[in-house]
Amino acid sequence: MCGIVGYTGMQQAAPILLEGLKRLEYRGYDSAGIAIMDDGSISVQKVSGRISKLCELTEDGKTCPGNVGIGHTRWATHGAPTDINAHPHMSNDGRFAVVHNGIIENYLALREELIGKGYHFESETDTEVVVNLLEMYYTGDLKNAVMRVSSRLQGSYALGVVCSDAPDEIVAIRESSPLIIGIGAGENYFASDIAALVPYTRNVVYMEDGEFAQITPDAIRIYDLFGNPVSKKVQKVNWDVQTAEKGGYEHFMLKEIIEQPRAVEATLRPRIRGSEIVLDAEGLDGEFLRKIRRIMITACGSAYYAGCAGRYAIEALCRIPVSTELASEFRYGDPMVDSETLVIVLSQSGETADTIAAVKESKAKGAPVLAMVNVVGSTVAKLADFTLYTWAGPEIAVATTKGYTTQLALLYLFALYAAKETGRVDDKRYRHLLRALRSLPKRIQEAVDLNPMLDRYAEDYRNTRSIFFIGRNSDYAMAMEGALKMKEISYIHAEAYAAGELKHGTIALIEEHQPVIALCCNTIVQEKTMNNIIEVKARGADVLALAEKNNSEIISVADRMMYLPEVEPVFAGVVEIVPLQLLAYYTAKCRKCDIDKPKNLAKSVTVE
Repeated sequence: MCGIVGYTGMQQAAPILLEGLKRLEYRGYDSAGIAIMDDGSISVQKVSGRISKLCELTEDGKTCPGNVGIGHTRWATHGAPTDINAHPHMSNDGRFAVVHNGIIENYLALREELIGKGYHFESETDTEVVVNLLEMYYTGDLKNAVMRVSSRLQGSYALGVVCSDAPDEIVAIRESSPLIIGIGAGENYFASDIAALVPYTRNVVYMEDGEFAQITPDAIRIYDLFGNPVSKKVQKVNWDVQTAEKGGYEHFMLKEIIEQPRAVEATLRPRIRGSEIVLDAEGLDGEFLRKIRRIMITACGSAYYAGCAGRYAIEALCRIPVSTELASEFRYGDPMVDSETLVIVLSQSGETADTIAAVKESKAKGAPVLAMVNVVGSTVAKLADFTLYTWAGPEIAVATTKGYTTQLALLYLFALYAAKETGRVDDKRYRHLLRALRSLPKRIQEAVDLNPMLDRYAEDYRNTRSIFFIGRNSDYAMAMEGALKMKEISYIHAEAYAAGELKHGTIALIEEHQPVIALCCNTIVQEKTMNNIIEVKARGADVLALAEKNNSEIISVADRMMYLPEVEPVFAGVVEIVPLQLLAYYTAKCRKCDIDKPKNLAKSVTVE
């Protein structure tokens, strides 16, 4: 949620900040602003709405001279998305400006304390307490003021601070919210995401919780919150700005759907060496896995649905009970995990607040944690006992596609690896499944090629109010993700139901011309699902079915078809989801929705 960026150097800061904020748009926001320091004073420009309004207001930064500045895109939590509530916020004396990603949980008590001491507040935000605390504690030593303020804050925050008494300096602070320092030549940066930095530098430092940095054009000094110097390793970003561009596609989401064969290949190929699976997580071996009696998968949103789908493969191959739990509910249910429970957490960003809390709760109860994340060096990756990266590359569209499929592919890889390590699969079956894993990128491409008519199908959903997705067993898990894709980018009410539950109430909602999307890829339950299709058609439903291309039985009962290539049933989900992603995309396009930046949504949910 939100995005922050900062620059200090010899160039004009405002154009760099605006470009950085544009590259953070995908995180979700409803207002934007910049603070620029020039000749010992700070000027702030901020607007509600899109960054394009801020660019227009500042003439693309030309009206805001100065070589030091901070910028922000806000996703409203405390107070409506208005110009006044937009960041940056200024202190009462105009000496400090602050941008903030996160939530200050004790802001009400701090606000009352500051009001009692004569400070006034212009906004409804929690962030304004930070900048006034800085004013209160400042006695000429910025570093000391920052440490004192940090000691008073409770919650999650990444902060960027400028002070008119330090004309070339920015202070950046991290606590439970992502923050990255970019290192240039005679100029330095900070941002909440690498995407804002790659046009300017590939040399970065990842900040840890409880650290702050003093950033000047010529130096970066990092300290813990007691003021002790911290030595940090400079790391190289291994992708360039072109990777995050649309590359001729109309939307990032479509580009990322089409990239899925390559993304899944990047997830699987380095870990399959000859006839062996080699996981890059030391200690995650047969000796460890044989001690595990139960697996719990926890995540949020699409990552949770990937866990629901992956559960079927792990149980089928490893014959060990697997449960799934929403990370937002995990820590509030006193989870029954222990040293014999492997907790698998999934997160694209590795900064999802609820998922981080689930990791901490699991570890506190003695359970080992395996993280599957995309972002290297993220909080979840660092907290976990074992970490496997999906290597999906940057994902810009808010609605995940390749992030989801690479998580599911990694769960499949883990399932086969664990089955082999624990002796639950014989050699013949193992070799067959390993070949099937290797073929998944090709099968994904075939799924795209087999469905050129989806844009035409989408036209029929342009004005529909509700769509039902039905499936059984693993198809039901895929239906949940398919429905989520439809609702989050097209704004059509879409719900997934276990097809066998239709007669227990849901079928009452089926009426003439009701769109139903039926997933029929699991051959074990195909006959049952076919009966469910017949049931809803008898009540007037319009059924679009998804099945393998030669499935004549489903073709004979459905109104229209989406097709899959032949694929190993245990691993079918990675392929099955692709036509559903495309259908959601084209439906949203027909409805003229903001596909890459759906309303009210954020890419990285770093607050509870």
